[in-house]
Amino acid sequence: MNETVAVIMPAYRAEQTIAASAASVLAQSYPHFQLLIVSDDGVDYAELLGRQGLADKRILQLSSGVVGSGASAARNLALEASTAPYAAILDADDRFKPEKLALAVAALADQAIVSTALDVMTDQFVHLRHVAMGPDRLVKAGAHKWLNLSMDSMIVWDRRRTDGRYDTTLSNMTDLELLLQLYRTVPQSWHLGTPLHDYIKRSNSMSNGANVAAGMIASKTAILSRVETGYYGLSEADAEGVAAFLRISLEAEKRYGGALAARPGLLFEDHLEPMLAAAKAGPAGI
Repeated sequence: MNETVAVIMPAYRAEQTIAASAASVLAQSYPHFQLLIVSDDGVDYAELLGRQGLADKRILQLSSGVVGSGASAARNLALEASTAPYAAILDADDRFKPEKLALAVAALADQAIVSTALDVMTDQFVHLRHVAMGPDRLVKAGAHKWLNLSMDSMIVWDRRRTDGRYDTTLSNMTDLELLLQLYRTVPQSWHLGTPLHDYIKRSNSMSNGANVAAGMIASKTAILSRVETGYYGLSEADAEGVAAFLRISLEAEKRYGGALAARPGLLFEDHLEPMLAAAKAGPAGI
């Protein structure tokens, strides 16, 4: 299969990190991709990468035309610009493992949405933990977050069978909100249990600053309200699975500050995971 994958990469003040991210795309064993870098700060990232030996005809430089429009707006711009049938998301400080696109594209022959396990790392690429590692499996919409309790930008999807756009009104959790849009028409996904996406935890993302916590709580509360009122058209069982996760995650947000003070450097995933386990591992289907 030679279908093109649009790899969407918003870039804002990413001069120090984007080379490693872009290099991980260029190193893919699956060669049929276009890397759409959306400059959200006026920087010519294609030129910057070229100076670092990373020039490639598959890199397409776009610009939001402003400074700081936000990752959601930048991603939407790239999704509108690309006609590629498949889409994947990569932040300008994360990385793909070399087989990420090849394995995802193979799975897309049968499923419209593919997620992968995560390799959570420091900004020095030191391994911290894995998330959602295990056997490959079919995952229902209501069970996805009980398996993948971290970020959801590791998905690849077939835009011909399901598609969506990022919600620019939310400050956080826009990756989950997009996934719920995709689940409207395809209420299940295929999960690759091999860690194929490096999720970089920067020092500020490991803290519990007031703005970070407040934004997370506000966004999770908004998405929970949408789920409970049927906004995504999920089945009753799937809606309850997502809602149950969000309720526990909101409680975890409230407790995280104290937990972090007691255990400096505590990952939110390590804080949340025992709370999910206490809820009897969530709904059926993971």
